[in-house]
This record gives sequence, structure tokens and C-alpha cells, in this order.
Amino acid sequence: MWNSGVTAIMVAIEFFEVGLTTLSKAAMRRGMSNFVFVVYSNTLAILFLLSSSLIFYRKRTCPPLTFSIFCRMFLLGVLRCCVQLFVYFGIGYSSPTLASAMTDLTPAFTFILAIISRMEKLDFRNRSSLAKSIGTMVSIAGALTVTLYKGPPIAFAQLPNTLHHELLASVQSNWITGGFLLVAASFCLALLFIVQTWIMKDYPAVLMQTLICCIIVTIQSATVSLVAEKDPNAWRLRPDIELIAIGYSVRA
Repeated sequence: MWNSGVTAIMVAIEFFEVGLTTLSKAAMRRGMSNFVFVVYSNTLAILFLLSSSLIFYRKRTCPPLTFSIFCRMFLLGVLRCCVQLFVYFGIGYSSPTLASAMTDLTPAFTFILAIISRMEKLDFRNRSSLAKSIGTMVSIAGALTVTLYKGPPIAFAQLPNTLHHELLASVQSNWITGGFLLVAASFCLALLFIVQTWIMKDYPAVLMQTLICCIIVTIQSATVSLVAEKDPNAWRLRPDIELIAIGYSVRA
């Protein structure tokens, strides 16, 4: 029963992630800035987490936050900020389909980093370890294949040959760029899991940890956005798919 529940939760998370990538891609096509999207989505998440924390810790004691733990949370915030920016820029260059395919790299990178950090032991005589190793190689090979090879777009079928090849080369270049950005996002996410496990050993308050990291990510992303986003109109929210994507990102 427990295993079925965990599986159902994992499937639901994947479903929400696919919905988020699809909505964010649609919002980007309407002109939404990736930087602004990260800032607003994390700001909204802070409001949600703050209200939840006030209720949850009303009769509970929150563990003390030491400087060492805060530094680790700051590192976690940097990684989370990188993951979000890499993902949204990667989707902007490619598609939600490629983003979904690249999520398979996260367990592979996590397994490799866990071995390096000695959280996992590599023993080919053990079936579990052997299966993880084979799965890691298959995931990396699949990610390289889907990134480096992309079939010709059907929409270009009726165009003149010269224009067809120019557009195809441009799309292929963007697809590869997006693919490598998504690979970087998967690697940062795997590293994030390792750091989060490290923090959880000394600071098991998950809700408070998430709130603090979200505040750190918001400050970091806002700082980057103020420098990188030159158009002041990009901060103006329109009541359309942009607002829906930001609201959905908190739930996802």
C-alpha cells in the first residue's frame, strides 16, 4: 500500500511538472521574461509557505538555525535559482517535450554524485547497483540522442528548399542549445538533492527549510533580473496565460 502511494505521488509530480513546462512555454511565446517569471513565482511561493509555516509551527518548536546551516541553505538557493533559470531558458530554446525527456537525467546525475560523495556504494555484484549503473548509462545516451538529433519540422514541408534549410539549421541550433541548458538544469537539480540531504541531517524542519531557501532564491533572482532585464515593461503582469503560469508554478 505504501509503495503504491509513493508511486502515485511521483506520477502526480511528473504530471504537474509537464503542465508547468507547457504553460511556461506558452507564456514565453506571449513575451513573458524568464527572469521575471522566476522572481514572481518564488514571491508567490513565499506567501504560500509563510502562511503554512505560521500554522504548522504555531504549537511546534522550530530547530535553531546556525550559520553553518544557513550557508548550506544559501548554496541550496543558488542551485535552485540556477535550475529554474536553466529550465525556462532551455524550454524557450526547445520545447516542453525535450524538457520532459531531460528529466530522466536527474536520477542518473544524482546516482553519480551520490557515488562521488560516498552516499552510494558501487558494487556490480549487487543487482540494485548494477541496475542503477545500466539505467544511468541508458539515460545519458538517450539524452544525447534526443538533444543532438531532431527530425525536420512538418510545418516547413511546403517552403522553398533554400529557406527550408536555413530555418531547419536555425531550429536545430536552438534545439541543441536548449538541450544543453536542460542538461545543466538536471545536473544542478541532482547536486541540489545531494546538498538538501546534507542539510536534512542537521536541520530536519522541511517546511522552514523550504521557506528560507525560497526567500534566498527570490532575493538572488531579483538581483539578477534587475541587472539582466532591461525592459521595465517586462515586470508588468497581464491577466492571461502569464498569471496562470505563475500561479500554477507554486502548485507544481
